[in-house]
Amino acid sequence: MVLILLGAPGSGKGTQAKVLKDKLQVPHLSTGDMLRSAVASGNALGIQAKSFMDKGQLVPDSLVLDLLKERIELSDCAKGFILDGYPRNISQANSLEKVLTDANKIINNVIAIKVNDSDLIKRLTGRRTCKKCGTGFHVLFQPPKKEGICDSCGGELIQRQDDNEKVISERLIVYNQQTAPLLEYYNKKQILKTIDGNLNPEKVSSEILRTIGFTK
Repeated sequence: MVLILLGAPGSGKGTQAKVLKDKLQVPHLSTGDMLRSAVASGNALGIQAKSFMDKGQLVPDSLVLDLLKERIELSDCAKGFILDGYPRNISQANSLEKVLTDANKIINNVIAIKVNDSDLIKRLTGRRTCKKCGTGFHVLFQPPKKEGICDSCGGELIQRQDDNEKVISERLIVYNQQTAPLLEYYNKKQILKTIDGNLNPEKVSSEILRTIGFTK
């Protein structure tokens, strides 16, 4: 099964993808994670991507597609995968369709997770990540036992550079301008389903699984 998760930054795509990965037994492919890993490694692709990510702008299609092509060729994607953060615009959707056709795969379902902008800003500005082990926290919804300190390893909790309000507002503008049209694109293909992302995460997961017909 090839499943695409759509939603603005902070809508919960990553959280839901991790749940669905376990249920559906297919890999979760997050282009955001791929790009951040490339940035951290300091390779040529990462350096190029960082200049866009730090400004809240979209990374050029060609860079993202190169990462994705390599990933879906691995053996663990043979039975399908969950895409989180790609495609982000119509051009990417067309490119993805060509890549999948070449790989003899089709998109089975597209899930759009809807959350209003004010709640998205609150979610994103409150995120904190352990600098040492990568464990995530939230100052409002999942605070650490000791402020600024990771519960798991005692490492320092930091705010990602792209999680400040100015950058987030820019990301939402970009999303609404370029990504939202994908809803109509996939609706015309009759594979789009919309889920209320304001529900608690467990309920969102249940709704997605019900919508795609997962019964196990």
